Amino acid sequence: MTDSQPKSVEGVSQSARGDSCESAGDAPITRRRGLASKISYAAPWLPSYAWQRLTRRVPQGPVHLIFAIADHFEPAIVPENGYARAPYEEQEKRLERWCREYPKLIDQWRDVDGYPLVHSYFYPAEQYDKGHLDRLAEHCHAGWGEVEIHLHHGTTRPDTAENLRRELSQFRDTLAFEHGCLSYFDGVGTPQYGFVHGNFALANSAGGFACGVDSEIQVLADTGCYADMTLPTGAFHPAQTSKINSIYECGVPLSQRASHRRGRDLESGRKPQIFPLIVQGPLMLDFGRSGNGRTGKFAAIENGALTPPNPPSLHRLNLWKDAAISVHGRPDWLFIKLHCHSMDPTQEPAVLGEPMRKFLRELVESAKQRSETIHFASAREMVNIILAACDGREGNPGDYRDYRLKRIRKSRSTSSLPLQIPNVAVKG
Repeated sequence: MTDSQPKSVEGVSQSARGDSCESAGDAPITRRRGLASKISYAAPWLPSYAWQRLTRRVPQGPVHLIFAIADHFEPAIVPENGYARAPYEEQEKRLERWCREYPKLIDQWRDVDGYPLVHSYFYPAEQYDKGHLDRLAEHCHAGWGEVEIHLHHGTTRPDTAENLRRELSQFRDTLAFEHGCLSYFDGVGTPQYGFVHGNFALANSAGGFACGVDSEIQVLADTGCYADMTLPTGAFHPAQTSKINSIYECGVPLSQRASHRRGRDLESGRKPQIFPLIVQGPLMLDFGRSGNGRTGKFAAIENGALTPPNPPSLHRLNLWKDAAISVHGRPDWLFIKLHCHSMDPTQEPAVLGEPMRKFLRELVESAKQRSETIHFASAREMVNIILAACDGREGNPGDYRDYRLKRIRKSRSTSSLPLQIPNVAVKG
């Protein structure tokens, strides 16, 4: 099999289903549920939401906004059929177009430290293709993003912990040693990665559907996952946790089903001990627009998904700020984790179109008027800043992009340097 043809990492299943790219960010399971079921799924997080609205406030005065985009990056996606795969030639065209056009879109809009808005490309392990990863890694090493791990599993039949461990370890090492991606804690040890569950059912949290591994978070911890960025799933999804708008350590033991449903919020002055961290995006009620995007009297759901019906805007920015996702004791550093499906052709207007251009222009040019300092980060950089906040660091959060998790290559400002791989002892 030549490099121009699709390949798979040994041991990685090819039968997993793609995740949904609906405006609410829900996986396909929700479309088969009735209204009563959806309401029951929303019920657990609504009390938490009400409590947060009563007790949580955006700090008065200047704030630092740290943005990261978790891109569920699937060149093979077929929007109308999660089991299908686009023709290989179409996948190549999508990837080439993205790598060509995205830098043109974002290059002129820089944050306070001079960095552009990058994507963290969560590439699906079960769809691995060497040619695609070579091209994507080249794009990232040029300073336009970083690659992390995405996995759909357990859809046609429940997965096992043993198979999951093998898949993650093999794909982790492929990314690190063949493509120069991923990172290391303090530059040594096992390659570290961020994770997104393709079916949103992290740690078998969707009632046994689309996963099958109760101990998934333990497996993630054992294979070097520094943070999970799956949440929120969507307001009416069975895997949505009652804990929302938070950055926290999982409840223990990690081997239990859905151990991430509870956990201890991160706080300044206390080093986190349990990895992966759970880094959530915003989940809010938006009373300023209706579900179809028009201003109206009914509430819509804000969950950080970048879609054509709901593109980025200053109105949404206010909701992301109101979520006030931060490390306790460092309320002026607000973490805004968004998500998208950039390889889905139906989603292109939201990530490459005029709405994104308009948003970036307004975000950057009027930041000072809003008393905001903008920082564009990768998933890894966001977690580094989070860890710095836990250690009580102060000043410019952008100074901590490479705080603990070090890229195999140098940081974005020096990404043209030769590949440097530390002496590591790989486990798993």
